[in-house]
Amino acid sequence: MSDAVQQSVPSAGRTTTGPETLPATEPSLGAMFYARVAADPAREAFRGPKPTGGWESWSWGRSGERVTELAGGFLALGLAAEDRVAIAMSTRLEWIFVDLAVLAAGGATTTVYPSTQADDVAYILSDSGSRFVVVEDAGQLAKVVGQRASLPDVERVIILDTSKADLSTRADEWVITVDDLAARGRSLLAKDADAVSRVNDAVTPERLATLIYTSGTTGRPKGVELTHGNWTYEGAGAQAIELVSRDQLHFLWLPLSHSFGKVLLAAQMQIGFTTAVDGRIDKIVDNLAEIRPHIMAGAPRIFEKVYARVVSSTEAEGGAKAKIFHWAIGVGKQVAAHNEAGTSVPLTLSVQHTVAEKLVFAKVKERMGGRIETFISGSAALSKDVASWFEAVGLPILEGYGLTETSAGTCVNRHGAVRVGTVGKPFPGTVVKIADDGEILIQGGGVMRGYYHLPEQTAEVLIGDGWFATGDIGEIDDAGNVKITDRKKDLIKTSGGKYIAPSLIEARFKALCPLLANVLVHANGRNYATAIVTLDPDVTAGFAEHHGITGGPDVWPSDPTIEKSVRDAMVELNAGLNRWETIKDVRILPADLSVEEGELTPSLKIKRKVVETKYADLLQSMYPST
Repeated sequence: MSDAVQQSVPSAGRTTTGPETLPATEPSLGAMFYARVAADPAREAFRGPKPTGGWESWSWGRSGERVTELAGGFLALGLAAEDRVAIAMSTRLEWIFVDLAVLAAGGATTTVYPSTQADDVAYILSDSGSRFVVVEDAGQLAKVVGQRASLPDVERVIILDTSKADLSTRADEWVITVDDLAARGRSLLAKDADAVSRVNDAVTPERLATLIYTSGTTGRPKGVELTHGNWTYEGAGAQAIELVSRDQLHFLWLPLSHSFGKVLLAAQMQIGFTTAVDGRIDKIVDNLAEIRPHIMAGAPRIFEKVYARVVSSTEAEGGAKAKIFHWAIGVGKQVAAHNEAGTSVPLTLSVQHTVAEKLVFAKVKERMGGRIETFISGSAALSKDVASWFEAVGLPILEGYGLTETSAGTCVNRHGAVRVGTVGKPFPGTVVKIADDGEILIQGGGVMRGYYHLPEQTAEVLIGDGWFATGDIGEIDDAGNVKITDRKKDLIKTSGGKYIAPSLIEARFKALCPLLANVLVHANGRNYATAIVTLDPDVTAGFAEHHGITGGPDVWPSDPTIEKSVRDAMVELNAGLNRWETIKDVRILPADLSVEEGELTPSLKIKRKVVETKYADLLQSMYPST
C-alpha cells in the first residue's frame, strides 16, 4: 500500500454514491432461493439445452426439489459450516444446482475454471482446503485423479457426466456420481425431512459463500472470500436500479467460475426472472436467435465481434446497402446525442430515424433474436466506438464496473441514462472515491471479506473504514458517473518518462479495425509505442473472400491487403492520440491468443507479461536501434 493511497483515504476526494434505496432481502443466498421457490413454485426459473435439441424448462418448485436432494447429499457426506466444495464445470444448469445445494447445506463453493490446467487445479484445491470436488466429465476428473497424492484434504470427487470416464477409482468411493450424491440426499431426507432447511436457516450474512481464485495476469491466484451478505447485497442492488425486470428472459453463457456470472444469479434469486443457461461460446449466436432473450451480459469481446461482423459484412457488400447502412448509423448517433443531452429530437431527424429503424436497425436486432432490451458489458474496458455504435442501432449497452473483490457489481449505467465512455453510477449504498493519485477506492456491501489465508495481501487493499483500493485509475464526472482510465499496474512508462494507458488504445484499435481479435500495446522502457495484434478468423475469412485472398489463416498475417487494412487503422488511431501515445509500428501474430496457451486469462484478458516474453524477438524487431 503506497503512502499516497494511505494519505488519500481520509481526504475529501471526489466521491459518488448510488442514489437508489436498497429493497429488503434475505440473510443468505440459500434463503433467497427458497423464498423464490415458495413465492413462485410453478413459474419458470431456468431453461437448459436438451441433448436431442430444444430446451428443457425447470420451474422454481422443481429446481427447489433438485437443490434440496443435492444439499441433503452433501450433509450426508458430512459437509459442515463453511467447508469448501470445488466446482469444475462449464456454465450449465447443474453448476447452478450444485452451487445452491452447497450453500443451502451451509458450505462454500470454490470455483474452478474448466480451462484451468491440472497443476493449477491442484493448487486451488489444496490452498482452499476443499473437502469435495464436483467435476463435469472425464477430462475434469482426470485433472483431479492425477493429483490425488497431493490432495489429502479432498475426501470425495463427484462426477456429473460419466460417459467417457474410467470409474475404476470408485472402488474406495473416492469418486462417486452426482446421481449417487442425490440418492444419499433422498435417503437422509426420508429420515429427517427438515435437515436441509434447519442448516440453511442458520446461515448468516457474514458466512463465507464463495471462494473465487482471481485468474490474475501474473503470479499465483489469490482466493477472494465473498460472503452471503455480499451476494444478497448485489441481488438487492440489481433490483433497486431495475437492471432486470421479473418478466424478462435472461440468456446466461458467462463462466460461473467468474464473479460476473455469479452476480447475475444473485439478481435472479432476488427478482425472479427466467434464465436460459448454456455456456457454449460457439453457440451464442445460434442461441440468441433461438432463445430470443430480453437481456444478455458479456465481456467486451462479444460485443466487439458482433460489431465487427455486421460492419465488415456490410462494407464487403458495398454499393447502396453500405451507403444506407452508414447513413442510418449517422442518424442513430444524432438521435442518441439528443437523448443523452436531454433535448428533443427534431421532427426531420425523427422521421429519418424511423426510416433507419425499418431499413437497418430492425435487421441488426433480428440477428440477436429481435427482443433484446438490455446488453450489459463488464470485466474489461468497452471501446467507446463500439458502445456508440450499439447505442445508435437502438441497443444501448449498460457498461458496468467491478472486481472479483467487490462481488463484480460496483457501478453500472442505468436504463435511459447511458453515458457512453463511463461505467455509470455506483450501486445503491456503495461509495466510490478517487484518491490523490487517481486510484479508485470503493466502500460498500459488495466489498470482499478478504483474501483467503493472506492477511498481508488483504491489508494492502482493505485500507481501513471498509475502503477497498482497486488498483484502477479513474475519474468521476459532474453527474456522478465513474470513468475508468486504466489499471494502475498496467500503465506503461516510456523511456522519455511519459505514461501511456494501453487498454483504451487497444480497445480503440479493435473498433477501428474489425479484423482484429486482440491487441497489445508495448512501450515500457522504450522510446516509442508499438503493437502486436491478432486476427479474428470469422471476420477475416469474409474479408479475404471479398478481396480474393487465396489461402487460409496461415497466409492472412502476411497478406499485403490485410496488412494494409491494419496499418490504415493504425494511422486513423494515431490521429486521435497524444504524440507520445502514437503507435509507430504494428505486427500481426501468426495465430490468435488463447486461454489454453496461457496467453489469456479465463475471462479473456491478455496476460501482458506472458505475451511480451513469448514474442520478445518480434517486439525487439520494431526497435532496430536499441
